[in-house]
Parts: sequence; structure tokens; C-alpha cells
Amino acid sequence: MRIAKAMARAGLCSRREAERWIAEGRVSVNGQVLATPAVEVKPKDRILVDGRPLPVAEPARLWRYNKPKGVVTTHNDPQGRPTVFDSLPPDLPRVISVGRLDFNTEGLILLTNDGELARHLELPATGWLRRYRVRAKGRVNADDLASLKDGVEVEGVRYGPVEVAIDTMQGANTWLTVGIREGKNREVRKVLAHLGLEVNRLIRVSFGPFQLLDLKPGEAESVKRRVLADQLGAEIAEQFGLLDDREEKAQAKKPGFKKVRAVKERTANERGDNDRGRKPHGDKERSDRRAPPREGKPRNAGARKGPFRKDGSRKDTFRNDRREKP
Repeated sequence: MRIAKAMARAGLCSRREAERWIAEGRVSVNGQVLATPAVEVKPKDRILVDGRPLPVAEPARLWRYNKPKGVVTTHNDPQGRPTVFDSLPPDLPRVISVGRLDFNTEGLILLTNDGELARHLELPATGWLRRYRVRAKGRVNADDLASLKDGVEVEGVRYGPVEVAIDTMQGANTWLTVGIREGKNREVRKVLAHLGLEVNRLIRVSFGPFQLLDLKPGEAESVKRRVLADQLGAEIAEQFGLLDDREEKAQAKKPGFKKVRAVKERTANERGDNDRGRKPHGDKERSDRRAPPREGKPRNAGARKGPFRKDGSRKDTFRNDRREKP
């Protein structure tokens, strides 16, 4: 595994940041300071970053986070502005962001402890739609919006297809819903400015299948491993170690947890021989269904056995009345 990838998998930084740290001489392997990221490392190699051992890679995890306006999505800002990572909830481990939102943009950011997972999710090839709620000053017509469906070139930069729908108009402002798949730098603002709209509020409400929902600014919520694995697909989920039964085992330890067997696992005796699940009634089973005899006098004692004798004459005596023959 390349050194930059190993650093990213450990959740220390992104692969691009790792390459920059290596160029700055901050990384050593087995006592030798690296000058290039083109180095393969093995599990037993001793890797130091700024003199400290590389953290042990943990299982990949993902969080939804509501970024407030007025913070930057970076670990260190040269201008000294507040960052997303300065005010994360204290129970979160060291995480990195999946892509970025600029200083004045608010809304959903995905955070992960795995740099390779972050890189995979932010690639345009993943094809996940980023959806925004936008308030912009100005007016726009349907023909202008339709022209964005096939992409547009702005100031020499080619942007992919953009989905735009008008929601409401309030005074001089227009509320729109915008969907993009590439997420280039300030893409929404630049594309709408191309149409004569000045964006004054920008909120990301979804990133692929993950939505902002009712998260409050500054709050983070973990995405279940099962959900993440389903969205990535079996092949990618297996690469990130998401296809195991750790979550099910953890649930099994909770009080009241019961694992339900599938119908096909039930035995024939449990199912019965028909769709309704009734047992077949044989002679033995019918006899078992009868109520046990009562104590004392037999059930049939005193009952008439029948109205006629074998010779055809009528009898009106009870079974237990033994009359003497004449």
C-alpha cells in the first residue's frame, strides 16, 4: 500500500494532504524521512508523522453534520477564521470532510474517519446528486433554467448538467432548488451568476442518499454501517470492511433483542402440512384432543344405549337397570 493511502486509511488526513505533508518532510518510515509519496509500506513498518506513530486504522464510519454559516471546512485556516473542526461534538473521533462547503454556505457535510472513503464519496464518478436550497436576488425564466440541463461553460470552466427549479418568489428574491453532481469550487454561485442571479443564501440539504433533515447547526449524527453499506454496494462496502456482523452482534447483547428465524428454517412439525400451519389430525392425534375423563361417575353412565333390542322390541330401561327375566 502506498504511504499516502495508508495515512488516509488511518483517518489522519486525505491522500492529497498526505502527499503535501510528505513533501514538507513530516513523514518518516523506519527512521528514514520521505521525500516522495511513491513509497510502498507494509503493516510492520514504523510510520511516524510529526514524530508520532501513525494511528491504528479503525473501521470506516460516516456522520451527517450541519455546518453553520461563517466557518471554513479545513483543519487549519491561514487567515485564522473558525473551522468546522474547532467546534465538533466532543464524542467524535478525528474526522475529515467529504468535500467542502465555502465560508458562507451552510447545511449538510459528510464526515468520516477514513480518508479513502472520503475520496471515494467526493469523486464525480460516484454520481451522487448534491441538492441545495438557494435564495438569490433577481429573476430568471424557464428557458434560462432549461439551458443548464446540458451543462454550461462559465469563464472558461465547463460545468456538468445542473438541475434548477423555482420554488417561490419573495420581493426581490427567488428561492430555487439546485442539483449538481460535480461540486466544483463555488459551482452553484458561479452558474447562477451566469444567469444574472446573486446568491445571498446557500444551504446544502442532501448529498446523495443522505439528507440534512432536522439536524440543528453544529449537530452531528452517525450513519449506521448497514445503511452505508447498502448505499455503497456490496463490492465497495467490502473494500471498507462494512460487510461484517459487528452491528448485529452488538444489538444481540441489548436486553430484549431476539433474532427471528426465517420461515424456511422452521421444521415441518412447526409449519404443519398446509399454508395455515395446522397439524394433520391422525387417529392418535384425535384421541389426544379428547378431554380426559372426569373423576367419579363415568361420562356415559345412565345414558340410553339405544331404543331397540336385537330382536326388534323396544326397550325403555337404562343401561344400568338390570331387570330379572320372567
